[in-house]
Amino acid sequence: MANNMKEKFDKYWGDPQKMNKMIFISCVFDPRHKFQSLSFALAAMFGETTGVKIQIEVKTYMESLFNVYAKKNGGSGSSPSSPSSGSCPSSPSSPGSCPSSPTSSTSSSSLSKFMLDLKKLKNGEGIDSKIELDKYLGEDVEEDFENFKILGWWKLNSPRFPALAEMARDVLAIPISSVASESAFSTGGCILDPFRSSLTPRLVQALVCVQDWLRNESTTPVKIEED
Repeated sequence: MANNMKEKFDKYWGDPQKMNKMIFISCVFDPRHKFQSLSFALAAMFGETTGVKIQIEVKTYMESLFNVYAKKNGGSGSSPSSPSSGSCPSSPSSPGSCPSSPTSSTSSSSLSKFMLDLKKLKNGEGIDSKIELDKYLGEDVEEDFENFKILGWWKLNSPRFPALAEMARDVLAIPISSVASESAFSTGGCILDPFRSSLTPRLVQALVCVQDWLRNESTTPVKIEED
């Protein structure tokens, strides 16, 4: 039993290269630790060389994941006031005509492009898309005190880190488990043989019929207590 548990543990946790990087990223999302505690823990567990290598891989993976969230937050939707190409606003003086004005069209196109680039820059799609991540990692770690609530911290600081807050919400909600030790110590398989753990066709038919009778509202309700 112990050998089976050790084999299953090594399958997911034995080799640091096979471990899911989300486990380390969840530690980075703890404002009390970030990469400061992670780098120390990796060096203590796997050695200085391997620890630095894993830390670089975690940071690269986190940056690529953050770019996905930043692009999703900034690239959704379009400006409702920007006119579509090929459409012409109707004017009261000439309702059926569309006047051609190359100068006006060019200036409008340039303005629309400028506003679109400005919107991308504000939403984190420009060259400064990593400022939010660098700002979070560059700040000092929070003081570790009793009853510190990580989700409460991210909710309070979500206006400062909108993309990171959404990313932290998804990452910290992932359930984690090491080894299913309950199945190793369970004796249910020894007690319930295939015969005792199965239902015969006649018993299944009886259960289905009884359920149908109990749920049928058109007839008189069955008084279970009296019966």
